[in-house]
Amino acid sequence: MPIYELNGRSPQIDKTAFVHPDAVLIGDVRIGSYSSIWPTAVLRGDSNYIQVGNETSIQDGCIIHCQTNYPTIIGSRCVVGHNTHLEGCVVEDKCLIGSGSTVLEKVLVKKGSLVAAQSLVPPGKEIPPNSLAMGVPVKIKENAIEDGIFEDGVNHYLELTQMYKNSLRKIN
Repeated sequence: MPIYELNGRSPQIDKTAFVHPDAVLIGDVRIGSYSSIWPTAVLRGDSNYIQVGNETSIQDGCIIHCQTNYPTIIGSRCVVGHNTHLEGCVVEDKCLIGSGSTVLEKVLVKKGSLVAAQSLVPPGKEIPPNSLAMGVPVKIKENAIEDGIFEDGVNHYLELTQMYKNSLRKIN
């Protein structure tokens, strides 16, 4: 897998995490226990750091970057959907960021929230806990998400992670 040191900083990957061989990690990237980074995801910690909590899934095609004054921090037990772009933001625990969404600098997505697929969260926006954010730009519906609603998705990716770690083999 392409893992690169940059300016003396190397990715730190927990031994229980899974990073697909076709994902790219550059610089100051920290991956927590039992988290998974899927094919073609790019995590580029060059101008600040990227932190992925425990049991979090960063799915295929995601772009995770940071900005000089803003790291990108993703909490534990999150699902970050396919082709998502996160840049200089904070996503607290137990959130789902829907496929194709963009979450920009200085955004705070509070615990248990859902950013719907294809949504744009503009700079500086705060999504309250257990809220649904959807649209371009997002409109927020507070207290719309039940606690634990994403558990099945998180657990599914934990199972997939173990399957991939145990049986993924390149054949040509």
